[in-house]
Amino acid sequence: MAAPSKSQKTHDNAAFTANVKDSAQQIWLAGLGAFTKAQEEGTRVFDALVKEGTAMQRKTHQAAEDKLSEAAQRMTSMAQEMGSRATGQWDKLESIFEERVAKALHRLGMPSAAEVQALRAQVEALNQTVKTLTAKPRASATASAKKVARKSSRVTK
Repeated sequence: MAAPSKSQKTHDNAAFTANVKDSAQQIWLAGLGAFTKAQEEGTRVFDALVKEGTAMQRKTHQAAEDKLSEAAQRMTSMAQEMGSRATGQWDKLESIFEERVAKALHRLGMPSAAEVQALRAQVEALNQTVKTLTAKPRASATASAKKVARKSSRVTK
């Protein structure tokens, strides 16, 4: 094979340079086209991303509200349970206190509430009996006085 001539080399170099320039031009134009397309579709993609982000925000906000509501219900339930336990303990403590006070009063000779109530009932019953008994003699005395008055009016006639 013969060595290429100088003019052939220059021609090959020029063709290569033109080829590189054409490729660079095509790459540049492809880049501009991609940039333009990205700008056009970028707005649509951006809008789509905003919509997806808004939907995701709603979902997470709803999930957070659900969890918060669930936690509030749990806390309310726990508070009610603790309140019930505290009330039960308080009632137990109150009962023990009342029992001890009653024992101390009994040792001092003080009557219990039940004994006082029974005495009140007895006093009321006695009062009723006394009222009944005192009302009968008066009625009898009045009747006797009327009989005596009739007899004396017959005698005087």
